[in-house]
Amino acid sequence: MKKNKLGSMAIEEASDFFDEHDLFEIEGVREIKDIRFQLKKKKYIGVDLALYKKIRTRAKKLHIDESALIKEWLEEKVG
Repeated sequence: MKKNKLGSMAIEEASDFFDEHDLFEIEGVREIKDIRFQLKKKKYIGVDLALYKKIRTRAKKLHIDESALIKEWLEEKVG
């Protein structure tokens, strides 16, 4: 099966495909043996629902995630 065909499958089609095939039968798929990443600690804060709705609306207009927008604004304020 070609890569582009697999990417355009519906969930049900992909499920049926993988019931009968192994992931490594697909061209270009390989096992990753060593992954390194660093987790960042995060602190979640409460935001008034009305304010959050305004932030969400602005983020949608800017085509970014609300968390990214809030982070950007906070970094501008606190340096």
